[in-house]
Amino acid sequence: MTHSKGRKKEYRYSRWLTTANPKTLRAIHPRANNLSMKLRFALFLALLLSTLFAFAQAPRGTLINEEAIRVAPASDAAKLGEAGRGHELVILDTTRDWAHVEAIIREPQKDADEDSPEAQGKTITGWVPDKAMVTTATPNGDKIVFGEATDSEDQASRRRGRRDAAQDAMRLYYRVYDLFPSSPLAAEGLYRAADIRWQLERSDVMTRPSARERDSYMRGQIDEEWMKQVIKKFPGTKWADLAAFHLIDNKLCGDWQGASKCPEKEAEIYEKYADEHAQSPAAPEALYQAAWRRSALIEIYKTEANQKKSEESKARALGLAQKIVSQFGQSEWALRAQRLIFYIQQGVPTYGSTAD
Repeated sequence: MTHSKGRKKEYRYSRWLTTANPKTLRAIHPRANNLSMKLRFALFLALLLSTLFAFAQAPRGTLINEEAIRVAPASDAAKLGEAGRGHELVILDTTRDWAHVEAIIREPQKDADEDSPEAQGKTITGWVPDKAMVTTATPNGDKIVFGEATDSEDQASRRRGRRDAAQDAMRLYYRVYDLFPSSPLAAEGLYRAADIRWQLERSDVMTRPSARERDSYMRGQIDEEWMKQVIKKFPGTKWADLAAFHLIDNKLCGDWQGASKCPEKEAEIYEKYADEHAQSPAAPEALYQAAWRRSALIEIYKTEANQKKSEESKARALGLAQKIVSQFGQSEWALRAQRLIFYIQQGVPTYGSTAD
């Protein structure tokens, strides 16, 4: 009897749910409504996370030669675009001699305008031949990609080298770090990618009219993100030391305008670097840059009628140059330091209209 009444009440309740006004339903049963919304959200979140997890687990790779992306796994299928050396590939499926991939042609740029194509990035999904594809499972894949990056870098240095070879090398070096993070080549790969990017951006910054401004903040800055990533990911390595040396570029003045402020500040920056990174491959260069700036101050302080600081600069310049010779005697910077010592001792100006 009780069981029969329970079923009757259940039926009436369900009927009320289907005929009640939605506003009345929310007002009278907020807990039931909130529970339903929470359940839907939980299901959506679970689906999203499972999709992202599956995407993250998908094998990845890159190409060591440019290939066409096609709508189907056939050489005569319609062409969707091109995947170049070093572009990241997410492998969705494979068939004989072909791979179905999502090719990340251009990553979103955080500093671009929201409406510009650069802000959105660019991906193409299609089929590529797998003969030139290296994946995370390819034996010696890190060495293969690194070797292709080195060859591309060599092409970029040639007068008639392959077009966009520098960008190819940059992507390939980065892909060594990205696809093979445990490889002995990962740290060098990330640094070399950052180095090429730095050189390309520096060339652009230094060709602008603002490059001749005295203070560094008056000109465009080179993006430091990748160099800082090297320092963060591989602290205490020579690659981190070299990355830190590059960062000095953003602190240098443009035109000194014959004043002592800039060379004084820059010499201190280089001396500090040499002290903090004594084992760095860039340490002798940092010492030389500091010594040369101190030698320049010999004449600059004379024009400012400050003979005392001129003499102090001479002594500091000689001390730094001699330190290079004694500590880094086998480097080319030791030879340049010997030349600088001779100039200073002979009273030959190293800065100004009478300098060589």
